Amino acid sequence: MSSPEGHVRPERSAGRAAAGPVVAITGAASGVGLALAQRLVESDQVRKVVAIDERRGEVPGAAWRVLDVRDPAIVDKLRGADVVVHLAVDLDLESDAKARSAFNVRGTQTVLTAAAAAGVHRAVLCTSAMVYGAQADNDVPLAEDAPLRATSEAGFVDDLLEIERLGRRAPRAHPGLNVTVLRPAILVGGTDTALTRYFESPRLLVVAGSRPCWQFCHVQDLVSALEYAVLEKVDGEMTVGCDGWLEQEEVEELSGIRRMELPASIAFGAASRLHRLGLTPSPPGDLAYTMHPWVVSGSRLHEAGWRPRWSNEEVLAELLEEVAGRNSVAGRRLGRKDATALGAAGATVALVGAAAAVRRARKRRGL
Repeated sequence: MSSPEGHVRPERSAGRAAAGPVVAITGAASGVGLALAQRLVESDQVRKVVAIDERRGEVPGAAWRVLDVRDPAIVDKLRGADVVVHLAVDLDLESDAKARSAFNVRGTQTVLTAAAAAGVHRAVLCTSAMVYGAQADNDVPLAEDAPLRATSEAGFVDDLLEIERLGRRAPRAHPGLNVTVLRPAILVGGTDTALTRYFESPRLLVVAGSRPCWQFCHVQDLVSALEYAVLEKVDGEMTVGCDGWLEQEEVEELSGIRRMELPASIAFGAASRLHRLGLTPSPPGDLAYTMHPWVVSGSRLHEAGWRPRWSNEEVLAELLEEVAGRNSVAGRRLGRKDATALGAAGATVALVGAAAAVRRARKRRGL
C-alpha cells in the first residue's frame, strides 16, 4: 500500500508492533513535534510514543511526561526508550535572543546526556539547511557532506550550529549513542520564520546582482523523513526538501508579487539599522538567504527510498495561502491599516525613515 509520502509501507497489523521501538519526542505539544507524535502513535512499526513537553498536547495514545527538557530529571522519563527525537528548540522570532540560545543549547546538552544515561541508543536532531550558509559560490544543489559555512550574522544559525556540534560530540562522549541529524530546507506548514515572512511583504525585496534559488520543505515531508530516522532507515547527517528549486522569476510569477530591487549597500544598511534599533526581528545576515543559493540534494534520503510528497510549487501555494492578509516589511509585522495606507514601496521607505528618525533622536539625547 502506497503512503502519501510516496514510499511503500506494510499493511497495518491488528495490534501495535510488539518489537517496534519505543520513541520519545521532546517538544511534542506543538509544531513538528506534535505532527510527529500524531503520526507515530498511528504507526504499526512503533511500539510506544513518549511525548515530552512543558504542557500536555492533544495526542491520544501517547504517554505524556510534562517537564522542561533542561531538567536533569528527564533521564528518568527517557528510561525504556530506544529513540529520542529532540524537537524542543525555540526558533520564535520574538524570543529574547540570549534566553533562546540558552534554552536551545542547554536543552540539547541535557537531552543528549540523559539519553545516553538512560540507555537510549539513537538520538535524532533537527536543525536546518541554513547551516550550510547562503554563499554566492555554493553548488546547486549542495551535497550532504558540503562544509557548513553559515555565519553568526543570520538569526538562529549560531544555535543550530551549536546543536550540530553537540550532536557530533555525543557519540564520542557516549559510544552507545548514535546521532542522526536532519536539515530541512525552508520549512512551511504552520511555521513563522524570517523566510516565510518574506512572502508577507507587499513587494519581494531582491538585492541587485543576486541569484536567489528557492527550495521548500513541507512539515508533512519533514515528519515522514523523521519517521525514516526513527525506524533506522537512514543514518548520519542528511537534508530534506522538495525536489529541485525555483528561480526568483518563477517565484514572482507564481506568487503574483512584484519585486523591489535595491543595491546591496542600501539593503544591508537599512536592515542593519532597523535590527539594531529593535524595529525588526531579522538581523541583516538573514538577507543572504534571499540572495544566494542554499539548495540541498536530499540524496541520502532518496537512496533510502524516501520521496517528498510536496513540490516547491505546491508548498509555495500553501505558504501564500497561510500568509494571506498578513503584512510584513523587513520581517516586521504591520497592521492591515498601516500597510494599506503606506502602500508597497512606502512601507519600506517608512521603516527606513523610522530607523533614521530614532537614530537622530538618540544622538540629540546623547544616547
